[in-house]
Amino acid sequence: MDETPRLNLPFLLAQQAQKHLTHNEALRLLDVLVQTAVRSMRVAAEPETTEEGDLFILPQGRTGGRWEEMTPGSLALRENGGFIGLRPVLGQVAYVVDERRLVLFDGATWSGDAFAARELPSLGLNAAPSLANRLTVAADAELLTHDDRTPGTGDARKVVNKASAARTASLVFQTAWSGRAELGLTGGDDLEFRVSADGASFRTALRAARASGFVALAGGHEPACALDVAGAVKVGSFARSALPPAASGAGQVIFVPDEAGGATLAFSDGASWRRVGDRAIVA
Repeated sequence: MDETPRLNLPFLLAQQAQKHLTHNEALRLLDVLVQTAVRSMRVAAEPETTEEGDLFILPQGRTGGRWEEMTPGSLALRENGGFIGLRPVLGQVAYVVDERRLVLFDGATWSGDAFAARELPSLGLNAAPSLANRLTVAADAELLTHDDRTPGTGDARKVVNKASAARTASLVFQTAWSGRAELGLTGGDDLEFRVSADGASFRTALRAARASGFVALAGGHEPACALDVAGAVKVGSFARSALPPAASGAGQVIFVPDEAGGATLAFSDGASWRRVGDRAIVA
C-alpha cells in the first residue's frame, strides 16, 4: 500500500529515491483538501488567467482543454500554469467564495443542503422543550432587538398570531407556574388586561375596544365613551395650600378636602381651579 485510503496521500516508502518529491506531493494535496475554499462552482468555461493555487468545483457542461477531461464535481487546481483534477472526498466541506456559502460532498455531488436553514421540531436553551412549549428558554433575561447587521429598518416588531377571533393570542405572567396576569386578545379581538388571584379565575381590569379605541376599566363591558369605568373613580387629593398648577391643562379634576364650606371636587378652566358645584374659584 503506497497511499492513504481516504485522502490518497502518498506514503514515503523504504529505500525510495527523492523522498522529498513524495512528501511535497502529500503537502500539495493537503493544501487543497484541508479547509477547502473554491473560487466558484458555477464557472463553466476554463479560465485562461487565474492565480496559482486557485481552486474550482467543476459543474456540468464545463468547457476547456483540461476541464473537459475532468469529471463534473471534481476539484480543478491551478498549478504550474495549468489545471489538474483532484477527486473530492466523501464528507468534504468547501467554502464557495463567489456565493459565500458552504457546500458538502456526499460522494456524488456537492450541495449546500446540509447548511441551509431548516425547521426544527423543538428547541431548548438551558432547559428541555416539550410538546406544549416547543421553544423553552431558561434565563434571567432575554433580549429581542432590531436588526443592525443586515441592516434592517430599525424597527423591532414581534408578532403573535392566532387562527381566529375566538382563539387567544396573549402574554401570561405567572408566579410559581400559576397565572397572575394576562395581556392580549383573549377569546376576542379587543385588547384585554386580566388579573387572577389563583391562576384559574381571571377578572378583566382593562378592555380596549378595537372598533372605537374606547377603554373600559374594572370590567369586560363594551365602553360607551373614551373612558368607561365600571365603578367609583378616585381623583388626587390636594389641600388648598398645595394645589397643582391649573394652567397645566384645562379639564383636570381634583379633590380639595379643606375648601371653605366643605370638601369638594374642583376642575381647571386653564387658569384657575373652580368648585364643581358652583364654579366658584377655590380660595
